Amino acid sequence: MKKKTIALLGNPNVGKTSLFNRITKLNQKVGNYPGITVEKRQGTVKVHDIEYTVIDLPGTYTLYPNSLDEEVVLNTLLNKESKDYPDLVVVVSEPSTINRGTIIYQQVREIGHPAIFVINMEDEIKDKGLHIDIARLEAYLKTKVYKTNARTGKGIDTLIQNLETPVSPYFGALDLPSQYHDALNEAKKLFPLETEYKTWIHLALDSSSALSEDVNEKLDTIRKRYNLSTQQLQKDEAILRHDRIQNELDNIITKSQNKKLSLTEKIDNILIHPIWGYVIFFSLLFLIFQAIYSWSGPLMDTVDGLFAALGDYVGSTFPEGPLNDLLVNGIIAGIGGIVIFLPQIIILFLFISLMEETGYMSRVVFLMDRWLKPFGLNGKSVIPLMSGAACAIPAVMSARNIENPKERLLTMLVTPFMTCSARLPIYIVIIGLVIPDKEVWGFNLQGITLFGMYLLGIIGALFSALVLNRIIKSVRQSFLIFELPIYKKPDLKNVLTTVWEKSLGFLWGAGKIILAISIILWVLGNFGPNDRFSNPEKYIVAEQPDLSEEQLQNEITAYKTEYSYLGYLGRGIEPAIKPLGYDWKIGIGLLSSFAAREVFVGTVAVVYSLGEDLDIEDEEQKVTLFDRMKAEINRNTGLPTYNFATGISLLLFYAFAMQCMATIGVVRRETGSWKWTITQALFMTGLAYIAALIAYQLLK
Repeated sequence: MKKKTIALLGNPNVGKTSLFNRITKLNQKVGNYPGITVEKRQGTVKVHDIEYTVIDLPGTYTLYPNSLDEEVVLNTLLNKESKDYPDLVVVVSEPSTINRGTIIYQQVREIGHPAIFVINMEDEIKDKGLHIDIARLEAYLKTKVYKTNARTGKGIDTLIQNLETPVSPYFGALDLPSQYHDALNEAKKLFPLETEYKTWIHLALDSSSALSEDVNEKLDTIRKRYNLSTQQLQKDEAILRHDRIQNELDNIITKSQNKKLSLTEKIDNILIHPIWGYVIFFSLLFLIFQAIYSWSGPLMDTVDGLFAALGDYVGSTFPEGPLNDLLVNGIIAGIGGIVIFLPQIIILFLFISLMEETGYMSRVVFLMDRWLKPFGLNGKSVIPLMSGAACAIPAVMSARNIENPKERLLTMLVTPFMTCSARLPIYIVIIGLVIPDKEVWGFNLQGITLFGMYLLGIIGALFSALVLNRIIKSVRQSFLIFELPIYKKPDLKNVLTTVWEKSLGFLWGAGKIILAISIILWVLGNFGPNDRFSNPEKYIVAEQPDLSEEQLQNEITAYKTEYSYLGYLGRGIEPAIKPLGYDWKIGIGLLSSFAAREVFVGTVAVVYSLGEDLDIEDEEQKVTLFDRMKAEINRNTGLPTYNFATGISLLLFYAFAMQCMATIGVVRRETGSWKWTITQALFMTGLAYIAALIAYQLLK
């Protein structure tokens, strides 16, 4: 069977991914492009004796890249050595943006690719009062034009059956400005290519990964000799193409003069209103987070119960010993510690996917841009910041589509300040210990404090963005230019596919790191260097001879933790954390929670002789934990360990600290830089330390 490759290309919001899902019938896989973190979606479809690999390229308005996603598009279309180099490009447009679709179509053809043109959402041609002369459009584009509706499946089979129809070569090129001809001719001699436009593209880019370093340097020499700016070259081409296409399509695509106000325009009069738009958005946001916590509770309990049952089963099946303990308290506990948050991740991405599918997310970006701009962020930054309320890992990943490199980097660096679900167990325990359970102005004081912690996360993110905005230099000025798509009914397949892919990415990306750290912590907590760890009973009985069997076993657990390698580490950092009001036991919690913040609660449970099976939703265990923590005395001060000053100090520390190894790993992968990853970790931890120090010293 013959094999060929097809690339789907088009502007954002034209239904390209829905078309991809229809063509491949969800027979697809998702990965990353080699060497970079941009998502790669590809599937297969068989037509007669040919198997096509279909690649869903990221949405773009032009072949000149402004983001990592758009770099993928250009590199795929230019690099003939790539296995993704297409035999055919399918350019997807929609009725109201055919002009813009034609721009990218012409660029693809002038490079030298055979291409066909698809008008998706064809049902909107009539709704928008448009008339398209398909025959004349085909003559103008010199290719076949297909009309489809990916939501209903109309026209998809016709498109698939005609994928093997030969497309005639077409190298009609734009008449480039005469002032650039000398530079272009010199570049053409430097590396002769199939088409003049291919050379022009390389000349209009600062550098090209498709060319060798030596050729890029020679091109740079040509640009300097003729005093050329790549941005000016791109701008001049864009103006020329726009004006020419506008004139030439005027008689092919006509619009009714009596078109009424569309449904999208009517809805936008409310949803992007300067007042009601924000009221509706923040009300929706409030409802989303209420749903996340109320819906996820039973699911998280179920997951927790399943892993507890699995741990009990494995613990009773395998013979007692280190292997049993590693499996139950290391591997199963580690995997369970990440899977338990999957329901919240699924619910969050379900809402975000629905907002994107309906077209509302673009309105959120539009509304928030003016407020985020002073902090050096972009309207598109609101998506990662919102996602950060569930988990920073997928939130950081979602910053990929921010075009400006500085704004993309800033968003990645400040998103972990947002209060994620992993902080919630710590907040519940600490607030319960140090904040009175009483009402103020009719509201529960503990609930107000919890709400305040979420606000503190937002303030931390914006303050940090303000500081970093003055440090990080921008390579170019940023403008938020994008199209507000029409509102449409969400495609359920798209929604479910997105939720599945994002959830799987979260599990695989974060799970590997969490599992590794959990095993390391288990080893550190279950081995010690001397007799006090290996024979604790001797020392405990000598000091406390009247303990019951249950009390003795609890004391042995705590004693072994104290004299394990992890315990020695905790006492080793005690001088550094003592000014914050912490002792070595809290130090162990801090160290262990670098794997994941929520580990803190389980760790202090072990330290305080409660064992590891702790459920903070269980009222009896909650009281037991609170009683023991309230009874704890800090040996350095002689005062209760969890007093008001220490509690506030801990809350501030966990509000700001980078207590998540998985997030550090994802930031390193997304930024491609250890410099910024380490800077972020040091900045956040330093800010947490200073805030906790000031709070404790003022309140003690």
